[in-house]
Amino acid sequence: MPHFSRTLAAAALLGCLAAPALAVTDIPLSHQLDEARASRLQEVVDRFNASQKDYHVVTVRRGDSDAPTVLNLAVSEDISLFSANRGSFRPIVDVMKEAKERMDTSSFLADYRGPLTEGNKLMALPVAFATPVLYYNKAAFKKAGLDPENPPKTWWEVQNAAGKLVDAGASCAYTTSWPAWVLIENASARNGAPAATASGTFAFNGLAQVKQIALLTTWYKSKYFSYFGRRDEADAKFAAGECGMLTSGSDIYAAIKSGGKVDVGVAPMPYFDDAYGAPQRTLAGGGSLWIGSGKKPVEYKGAAKFISFITAPDMQIELAKAGGFLPLSDTAWRAARSKLLKDDLVNQEVAHATLAARTDKSAIPARISFHPQVRLIVEEELEAVWKELKTPKEALDTAVARANAVVHGLPKGKLAMLLK
Repeated sequence: MPHFSRTLAAAALLGCLAAPALAVTDIPLSHQLDEARASRLQEVVDRFNASQKDYHVVTVRRGDSDAPTVLNLAVSEDISLFSANRGSFRPIVDVMKEAKERMDTSSFLADYRGPLTEGNKLMALPVAFATPVLYYNKAAFKKAGLDPENPPKTWWEVQNAAGKLVDAGASCAYTTSWPAWVLIENASARNGAPAATASGTFAFNGLAQVKQIALLTTWYKSKYFSYFGRRDEADAKFAAGECGMLTSGSDIYAAIKSGGKVDVGVAPMPYFDDAYGAPQRTLAGGGSLWIGSGKKPVEYKGAAKFISFITAPDMQIELAKAGGFLPLSDTAWRAARSKLLKDDLVNQEVAHATLAARTDKSAIPARISFHPQVRLIVEEELEAVWKELKTPKEALDTAVARANAVVHGLPKGKLAMLLK
């Protein structure tokens, strides 16, 4: 009998060893992020992989000519390119419905859905969205005799603050990252100046835009405004304590704060108080997650599970805190406000306030930041102004002409998606 028991035990052990492991489906997620942002993405992926045993999301770096994988992360300037090739992707709402995964897109902010919607169907998931805000160095403000609890509201007040910062010895009073997104796209929206006509033609060379760039030109000459580059170079300068004020995305607050070199304050994007109807709302921008076509049903099921994971309110709270990103839904926003500390929500409160400001419904925001060629054109022309090669009016007239030539040379579908 004991021998028989040992035989059964051995057989059971061998059976366990011989039994095939449960299949785990790999779900590739392609991206073109820099090292820092790729690391943040990997943290989210690792949490999903640890939360269940059926799917394993694998991040892969995407080449420009690579075919779409199951999941594909696009930064804001890739949206027009993905939209133009939307036949290579499946609408995200269809994938979620087939997988029986619930996703309520009705509470997503219109700015999130707009460029990602074809008809009434959401093509991709908006992720990692932010809007421009004004950051300021409270210690630098105190040194200059400015009230750190009363930051500038208008561009004229920014000018006054910049003058006092320079007088107090600051070598960089004000700077900006993403100049095309901040100084043209969002400044136009904030001041209630249509950046495009009703027919979808770019028109960001009006009085308000010329006034904006002309003011900055005088600041540049007087050292009130410092220019460091076309992307996020200015963020690092401010985070190091080298600048008194910065306009940039609301999502960098956590990184600046964790750096520990700046007692940072956050205020809404400035505006011109003599502009009719100003201030109006800013525009949200960010990445989007697309699902490639022609994949296996089990891969679509895994993709839907991952999307459910990152859109859940608790994960949205984590992304709002660690990444500084705006929660996608009203439910997630309310949950974040109830669970995060006040200091963690400063940028979120300011961002939501400016996104919710009244808006002239007749204005059509030309999303410069969604099109790499148009953004490059604007940046080139702005740099010509800083170098005194062109006047603000000449540069903006040229930028509009070049941008319209590019956009109106695109397929109609791509043009429509760009200008939504």
